[in-house]
Parts: sequence; structure tokens; C-alpha cells
Amino acid sequence: MIEFRNVSVKKDRAVGRVRRLVAIGMAVPLAAGALVTAGAGSAVAAPGSGPTAVVSMGDSYISGEAGRWKGNSLTDSGSRDGTDRAWNGSSYDPVNVYGATSGGCDRSDSAEVRSAGAIADVAVNLACSGATTANVFRASDGGVALKGEAPQADQLAAVAATDNVKVIALSIGGNDLGFADVIAQCARDYIVWNSYCSDDQQATVDQKIDGAMANVGKSLDEIRAVMRAAGYADSSYRIVLQSYPSPIPRGAENRYTESGWSRVNTGGCPFWDRDSDWARDSLVPQIAGRLKDVAAAKGAQFLDLRDMLQGREVCATGSTLVSSTASASAKTSEWARWIDSSETQGPLQEDMHPNYFGQLAAGRCLSLIAAQPATAVGFTCRNTAGADRSGMYLAPVS
Repeated sequence: MIEFRNVSVKKDRAVGRVRRLVAIGMAVPLAAGALVTAGAGSAVAAPGSGPTAVVSMGDSYISGEAGRWKGNSLTDSGSRDGTDRAWNGSSYDPVNVYGATSGGCDRSDSAEVRSAGAIADVAVNLACSGATTANVFRASDGGVALKGEAPQADQLAAVAATDNVKVIALSIGGNDLGFADVIAQCARDYIVWNSYCSDDQQATVDQKIDGAMANVGKSLDEIRAVMRAAGYADSSYRIVLQSYPSPIPRGAENRYTESGWSRVNTGGCPFWDRDSDWARDSLVPQIAGRLKDVAAAKGAQFLDLRDMLQGREVCATGSTLVSSTASASAKTSEWARWIDSSETQGPLQEDMHPNYFGQLAAGRCLSLIAAQPATAVGFTCRNTAGADRSGMYLAPVS
């Protein structure tokens, strides 16, 4: 049996949406039992003597943010047509999904490392919603604590001392680039300014990306340093650096018309076609390409998730909203969390992240790459239209 461990560690409505989006720019982060760490007097095991472990590190796209949601529904009461996994029959308790990390790191019970299956004896989730590369570095090398927790590399040291770490999955860099700010600005330009965001936001990303990627590289160096200090040979485990999926579809693949308020109040995808195309076909591939280069330079495997949500994004023509007549389903529902039109369904930091279904899919991707030779450079992971996570498959990375 796998052991799971967390670290305890209309227009009026649209105006309300704008307020939420303003906050998103500051609060939506780019984004398992308690972690057993070596206490005073504990014996430190040599590598290979403890249970095998798979560890996830980084931001909310791997911590499990939005794992509360099984698709999106316009119903604001009760279980929200079965989409809200925090509903306990009388009230909403996110602890049911995020455990002790609710409202902070938001490590969900469906997080990628927990959904990957039996690739190791122990699954350890160190990732934290809102993390930047600085939250991965060791404290001794510029690392910064986050939400009351030590830098993730320092937490990894404790895991490496007691378990036999075989796979380390890392998702990081999106918050360094201000990915949440990009989403918020593009939504504001749709709702408020009737303008496009892509030109200005592309320039902003271009200014930041070299520094962000350098720090992603340093994150990998920090992980290597921790593992070497714990006695691990580089060949005894693998690091999987993954990219980000797009939570919104191309303009032509959006089931709601570009004009009017349906994208705001019904679909939860307030973006112009032009900006949607830019995000899906330019921004997300740009980030993926640069992460691929970092992985290659640092001897890590690369897991390209740019197409993971294809046809399953918020407002995608290939998926539907959940309702009283359309039950939540991994085969028909959206795999990403929308921008909440009601402003009442949950914390805004969950918006625009892979949801429960998306996280199960990501877990399947991780298990697939873990089954490949460690020497394989990398793969892209895609879904099969009309299938659940069992339809995920790997293809050579481009």
C-alpha cells in the first residue's frame, strides 16, 4: 500500500467579477498524513535503506490547488451539483480535501503525486501554492520560508535522510513570471477596458523570463546538492521538471461567443479570442520551451504538459458545465477551475488551476514518465478525447 504524506505544515455581476480579478493578480498563485521528519536523536538512514519515495516540489500546479472541484457548476448551494468535494452534507469544509494545509499550501488529496499510483512506497508532497523559486532554494543559499514552512529543499533533506527517494517532480517558475498577474490583466482587459492584453503582457514576460529560468536552473542545482549531501548518486534517482498546461482554450475552441457576457457570467472564461490564442499557442509553449532547455542543461527529465488539458479547458467546446442534468464526469466535464462567476463558491486562489479531474490526469502523466527509462530526455503528455485519465498518453517531446 502506498503511504501518503503531506507537510503539516450580467454587468452588475461582472463588476463583482472585476473586483475578484483585481485580487487575483495578487492572490492566485502559480500553483497526502503528516511528513515524518528526523527529530532530535533520530537515526539517519543511508540512501536505499528506507521505503522508496516519490516527492513533489514547487507551486500550486503540483501542490493540488483546486483539487476540491470536480468540474464547474452554476449552482451555488449544496454540493454544487456534485462538483464541490468540500461539501459534507451540511457545510463546506475544505479540510476534507486539503487537510491541514487548507487555506495555505493547499495540498489536495488528488494532487499529482498522490494520483500517480504505485510508483513508490511513499508519496511526499512538499509543494506549496504560491511558491516561487526562492521558496525551493535551501535557506543557506538564499531560500525563503513560505506560509510558515521551511524552504522546500531543506524539507527534502529530511525526506532524503529517512526514505529512499526515487523520483522528484518539480513544477516551478510560473510565479516568478507573474503568470497569475497575466491572467488577471487579460480578464480585466476583456471585462473593463475592451482591449487586448497580449502585446503588453508578452513584453512583460520577455523581460522576466531569463531571470526566472536561471532560478529554475538554480532550483534543480539545490535539489541535486541536497541529494548529494544525503549520499545519493545522481543516477540513483530522477528529477522530472514539468511545464504548465493552459487552463483556457483557443478562441475557435471556446463554446461561448466572444461578445456579450456569457464568457463572464456563464463560462468563467473572460478572455478575448486573440488573447486566448496568444496564451494557448504562444505563452504556454514559450514557457514550456524554456523549461525544456533548463531540464536538458541540468540533467533532468522534462514532462511537457502544454497539451494536457486540450479540449478539457474552461469553456472548451469539447467539455460541458456540470448541472442537475449533467453529472460531473471525467469524460465530459472541464478539467480546470473557472474564474468563479458567483464569487461565492470558494477561494479565488483556486481559479485557473487543474481541478480534481485535471490532477488525476497529471498523476497519470507522472506515472507514465516514471515508467520510462531515466535516460529518456522527455515526453509530452496528452489526453484522449472522451476518455478519463486512463486515456493519457506520452509522445516524444517536440
